Order: sequence, then structure tokens, then C-alpha cells
Amino acid sequence: MSSASLIKTSPEKVQVNGWVFYTSTVMILLLTAILIAAPQEAGRVLGVAQAWLSRSFGWYYMIVIAAYLLFVVGVGFSSYGKLKLGSKDDTPDFSYGAWTGMLFSSGIGISLLYFGASEPLDHYFNPPEGTAATAQAARQALQLTFLHWGLHGWAIYALVGLAVAYFAYRHNQPLALRSALFPLVGERWVRGAAGHAVDGFGMFVTLLGLVTNLGIGSMQVSSGLENLFGMAHSNTNLLIVIIVMSTVATIAAVSGVENGIRRLSNLNIVLFSGLLIFVLLFGPTLHLLNGFVQNIGDYMNGIVLKTFDLYVYTGDGEKAERWMGLWTVFYWAWWISWAPFVGMFIARISRGRTVRELVAGVLLIPLGFTLAWLSIFGNSALDLVLNHGAVELGRTALEQPSMSIYLLLEHYPASKVVIGVSIFVGFVLFLTPADSGAVMMANLSCKGGNVDEDAPHWLRIFWSLVITLVTIGLLFAGNFEAMQTMVVLAGLPFSVVLIFFMFGLHKAMRQDVAIEQEQAQLAERGRHGFSERLTALDLHPTQAVVQCFMDRKVMPALEVAAVLLRDQGLDVKTLLGKSKRCMGVRIEMGEGNPFVYEVSLDGYQTPPSESPEDDEGRTRYYRAEVYLYNGSQEYDLMGFSPEQITRDVLDQFESHRQLLGRVYS
Repeated sequence: MSSASLIKTSPEKVQVNGWVFYTSTVMILLLTAILIAAPQEAGRVLGVAQAWLSRSFGWYYMIVIAAYLLFVVGVGFSSYGKLKLGSKDDTPDFSYGAWTGMLFSSGIGISLLYFGASEPLDHYFNPPEGTAATAQAARQALQLTFLHWGLHGWAIYALVGLAVAYFAYRHNQPLALRSALFPLVGERWVRGAAGHAVDGFGMFVTLLGLVTNLGIGSMQVSSGLENLFGMAHSNTNLLIVIIVMSTVATIAAVSGVENGIRRLSNLNIVLFSGLLIFVLLFGPTLHLLNGFVQNIGDYMNGIVLKTFDLYVYTGDGEKAERWMGLWTVFYWAWWISWAPFVGMFIARISRGRTVRELVAGVLLIPLGFTLAWLSIFGNSALDLVLNHGAVELGRTALEQPSMSIYLLLEHYPASKVVIGVSIFVGFVLFLTPADSGAVMMANLSCKGGNVDEDAPHWLRIFWSLVITLVTIGLLFAGNFEAMQTMVVLAGLPFSVVLIFFMFGLHKAMRQDVAIEQEQAQLAERGRHGFSERLTALDLHPTQAVVQCFMDRKVMPALEVAAVLLRDQGLDVKTLLGKSKRCMGVRIEMGEGNPFVYEVSLDGYQTPPSESPEDDEGRTRYYRAEVYLYNGSQEYDLMGFSPEQITRDVLDQFESHRQLLGRVYS
């Protein structure tokens, strides 16, 4: 039994958060209408804005992305890493296998198929510095690709996931972006205008990323069908692909995290890994293995240099500036735009994990596969262009990136079958971020309910339809690139929000560590004080005996304690008469650490005796165990009088109030 049960009791009914829902919807539809109505003018303005942003804020992006990575690694592997995302008695909602699978699929999408072969080839032909189409350009191409898909991006996901999960599961805040600002602005502002603004803008940024994902996904699948079946490259066929993909994604979103998304994640791992192993085994295997090892070395050796490399001394500042805007700055902004929904999804599946588990899992589990994929497909493509005269593959990577992976697979045995499998892989890869994105957008649109309760089905369907319609409108207006530009522009203000996340998270962790240390000392003194009384009691009472004690003595004592606390002007919530096995009181505190006193009827197996024969009839015994907000206090109320129980509640509350005063003073 966790103390979180009191937090979950009788929650406010889930309902639409009007401020967030209507504001974000109007912003999204207004932007789409402008881009569709005036595609050329809008594209020109956005292009100028992107060039200005890359020129003026390239340095800022490089610094802030490095700060995110250093912060996440520092927190994860410091003493704060032991903090649990929940009370100390909470257990993870998902097994390690299921959790790992969903982490793997949360940020690995169809973009890996799109960029796996095309990005290294593009850097090979258009490097930011040095001579194009040389061996050195090929080596640099993989180093740059690793930079764009490496630790920095996953650190952004980890930061948002950690911040949202920490305040939702440890401080009973909503599972929303706004909660991470709680230590900085207080509960009134978080639940008011500031919180609405953060969640609303987070939804706007999220939709930009999801639309980009659906656009890339539909073009990727459409290009595969064009290659495999000779299907015409037309808007009609593209529309059919989008509708089919969006319909399946909507069905998965309605199925929820536990069903649809988890199953898709497992399918992702099998299919994606199978395609990777096939290319490795039927390609130049030794060359690819050597290349992977060298690529890892180049990435690790140059990670500090490339993190801050703005190509100031290349001799062609305009070319380097344009390249930065098209690639590195775009990637950093793209990772940031995906961070709200991927981070919230990571938070949603990580209750009961520690801070260190979340950081290590997000940074390492998807990263290893991502780098292996980019190295094997990138080196395979470069090898074909450099050593086997695959001119068409190089040209296609620059002109139609979504087709490049299929032209690569044409050089392998059973190419038609493999291309067919890769199309299906792309379809499944698209689904996981699409359905989890719809779920998270729906959740951000709501308020009330349990912390881990998802939004109603109709709202998930609504956002799936909005994402689909916006994508169709932009693709058919010929202004999809303008939406990609908007991703870069929207990433700038949201990057500032993430800076506040770091400050808020560090402040809360520092305070929580101090509180845990104080509470451990208080609990130890409490256990020592009760030890003599407990030795005189029957230590193995039956369930009926303990239940009778709770009904006749604990419940009246808690009612008296609630009245006395209310007389002090406190807002006391009670859990009395609603569950025979659990009862208690809760008081919200301004510092965000509520006082919780809960008594739970917990059962245990009687300890074994020295004689095996005596264990044959061994039964369970029960305790009226005390839980505070941080979990079990490991002492039993059996034998207390009602007056002593009331006094214990009041003493624990006074200790809690004094503790907060010392920590927050």
C-alpha cells in the first residue's frame, strides 16, 4: 500500500481545460490558414525569419543544448539520482522489458528511415567545411550525423520527462508541462495564466513536430510504394497514404498506453532490428563494423568541439551559416519541438523509477541503436557511392531524400521483399510517435482526474484529426517546408522554458533531499520510542482483529484530529468511511509537500520458526501501518488508544510543518 492512494482518492473528474484547448487550437488553425492561403509570401517571410534566427541565435542554441546535456547527466549521476519518481513505496507501472521497449520507440521514428542514408550523403556532397566528395568529407559526414542524433537530443527528452514525472509523482502536480515551473512561481501561477501559457504553447510546438512527422512519414511510405509498385507520385496517392496511416494511428491512440502503444513498441523493436541486421550481414560486414567503431571514436573524440563548432574560421561564413541553419540549428529546434510530447510520454511510463534510471534509460537505450543504424546505413550508402559508382543514389539523396533508402536496398538480395518490409517498418515507426503524440496532446488539453489517467477517447480522436488535416493542407498547398521552418522558430522560445525547468527541478530536488534526511531522523526516533510498547503486544493479529481496531479506534481518532486541525484554519481532506482497509487525512501545504497521515491494513507472512514442522500451518498476520507522504513509517498503531492516535497525527503534522520551515527558510 502506497501513500499515493490517498492522493488518488476521489479526484476531480477529467474535463477539458478551456484556456489551453481553445487557445492552442486557434493558434494552430490560424497558422495553418495563413500558410495555405498565402503559401509563397508566408514561405518567404518564414525563410527570412529562419535565416535571421540562425545568424543571430546559432551561438545560443549551441550553448543551451550543451547546458541541457550537462544538467541531465549531472543530476542523474549525482546524489539526486537516488530520488524516486513517486513515493518510496511506489513500484514501476511497467516491467523493465516493456519500459525499455517504449523508451526505444518513443523518440525513434520514421525519420531514421528518411535520414539514415540521405543525411550522410548530403554532408558528403555539401560539407560545412573542407572539400566535398572526399574520404575526409565521408568521415566528417558520419561525425556530424552522430552529433545531430546523439546524446544532446536525447538529453532534451530526458529533461522534460524527468521534470514532468518528478512534479507529478512526487508533488501531486498535474502530468503537464506547467508543473515543472511549480517551485519557481508557486501553485497559484502554475494553475493560472502562467501554466495555461506553458501548456498551450507546448501543444502548439508539439503539433508542429507531429505534423512534420506525419509529412515525412507519408512521403517515406509513398516513395516506397512508388519504388515497389511503380505507383504514380501524385497528390491523390499521397492523400490515401496519409488517411490510412492516420486512421491506424488514431485507433492505436484510443487503445491507450498499456495496449496499443506498448504492442506497437514491441513490434518496432523486432522489425527495426531485423532490417538493421539484414543490411549488416548482406553488405560489406567487416567494413561496416570497422566503420561503426571508428564513427563512435570520432563522435566521442569530437563531441566537445562539435558541440560548440560554429564554423567561424571556414573562410566562407555565408555558406557555413546557411549549412548551420539547414542542419544543426534545425535539428536542435526539432528535438526541442518534439520534447513536450516525447518527454510527457516518458514521464507517463516512468512512475516508480528513480531519477538515475530515467536518465540512464533515455540517454543510453535508444541511443545505441540509433547510432548503429546511422552508421550501418550511412556507411553502406557512402560505400556504394564511393566504391561502386552508385551515382543515382547520391543524386536521389539530395533531390528526394525519402527515396534514398529504397535505392540503397536495391543493391541487396531479395530487394523487392526487403523494400516491402522496410515500407511496413516505416509505417509502424510512424505510428508510435503519432499515437503517443495524440494521447499526450489530449492529456495536455485536460485537467482533473488521476495523475496517470489519460484523456477521453473523443479528445484523442480530435487531435489526430487536427494533425491529419493540417498536414494534408500544408502538403497540398506546397508549403510543407514552411511548417518545418516554423519548427525552428517555435523551438527558440520553448528552449527558454526548458531553462526554467532546470532551475525548478534543481531547487525541488535540493529541498526534497533535505526533507528526506530530516524525515528519516524523525522516523528513527519514532520507531525507537514505540519499540517497548510493541514488544508487549500480540505481534501476529488476524485481519479481523486489526480491522475491528481500525473501525473502532483509528477512524474516530482521525475524525477528532481532522476537527482539531480544521480549527486551526487548515483545509483538511479525509479518507474515512470510503475504504475499510485504508483511512487517513491530507493537508495541502504551500511549499508543495502536503501532509499525509494514512493508516493502512497491511498483511505479512508470519516469520518461519526454528522447527520446519511448526511452519506447516503458518498464516499471515496484519498491522495497522502508518504512512506519511514519503511512504511507510514502519510502525504499527495496534495497541494505541484513540487519544494516542489523535496525538500522533498532531505530532506528525507539527513535525512536518517545522521540517518545511527549516528547509524552506
